[in-house]
Amino acid sequence: MFSMILASLRGARPTVSGLAATLAFAIIGAMIGSAAQAEPIRGAGSTLAAPIIGKWATAYKDARADGGDFFTLDWTVDYEPVGSLAGLMRLAQPELDFAATDVPVPPSDLARNGQRQFPIVMGGIAVVTNLDGLPEQGLRLSGAVIADIYLGKIKSWSDPAIQALNPDIALPDLAIGVIHRQDGSGSTYVFTEFLSSTSEEWKTKLGTDTLIDWPLGTGAEGTQALLRAVAATKGAIAYAEYGQVLRAGLPFAAVQNKSGRFVKPDPQGVQAAATSVAWEETTDFFASLTNRSGDGAYPISTAVFAVVQVSGRTEHRYRRVHDLFRLAFAQGAGDATALGYVPLPKALVDQIEQYWARQLPVGN
Repeated sequence: MFSMILASLRGARPTVSGLAATLAFAIIGAMIGSAAQAEPIRGAGSTLAAPIIGKWATAYKDARADGGDFFTLDWTVDYEPVGSLAGLMRLAQPELDFAATDVPVPPSDLARNGQRQFPIVMGGIAVVTNLDGLPEQGLRLSGAVIADIYLGKIKSWSDPAIQALNPDIALPDLAIGVIHRQDGSGSTYVFTEFLSSTSEEWKTKLGTDTLIDWPLGTGAEGTQALLRAVAATKGAIAYAEYGQVLRAGLPFAAVQNKSGRFVKPDPQGVQAAATSVAWEETTDFFASLTNRSGDGAYPISTAVFAVVQVSGRTEHRYRRVHDLFRLAFAQGAGDATALGYVPLPKALVDQIEQYWARQLPVGN
């Protein structure tokens, strides 16, 4: 393209309009060539985070286009909600830029794989039910009771152990329909981490993991399938991200925390859990929000983490991921709140940006 400009300059005197047209074609050609080489920011993982990442992706494209009609694929985000475990596994593929996971990756694993990690948003895992006639304050459940339900020891909603926590509610003599995730899920990890912290039997027999050999119940793949199964099953119980449960219009329980208080999975309960973490003392922000101390802390809280591949990637690629989340932190807190998530506090955002600033390429 630029050779055309030189040729026009070396030839007979070009007209001003002719040179302007040549320059315009050169610029357009360069833009088209750049767009042809551009690639979207590609991510995969947490279904819990899918709604807010989708919202932030749209906002990122609009912000980078700055009101114009032209955009490149570099300004777009392609995110697949395949579950935390599958997202982390896919990060080994050369086309993926980041994985979103509800389960933080240990610093030793990050170092071995040439990866970096930081939280992007926080939320609660709600214990959702399908019961009629519940009062406004809803059902109360403890970790020990939930564990016994999933172990098959408590089979009816009228069981004395549930009734003891809800003396003012006339619970039905109705079989409990246990529903769980059958795919590798960060929500399952957080849920079973809570059960392991409150039930020694659960900890010994089943433990904490993204995939569990469930002793009973019906499996569902993905959050939306799980919520549909709950809505279709009278007497059902399950666990899912609070915002999606709220939008589905399903009732959820207040869960007993470490202080003995019954707390709902709303932003206040999650925020109370998050503020109990000394993030500045962590390595690669490796921390759990489950069953934290504090009267107001919701005990099944979690943070969603972005795990970014650095080794084997150009600096341009992982800096684009930083750019996406920098804009999300600066302008996307309202979107997160509207969807039922808890945005990161400013002090934590500042720590993440400092973490990015000292981040050096690994293995390039």
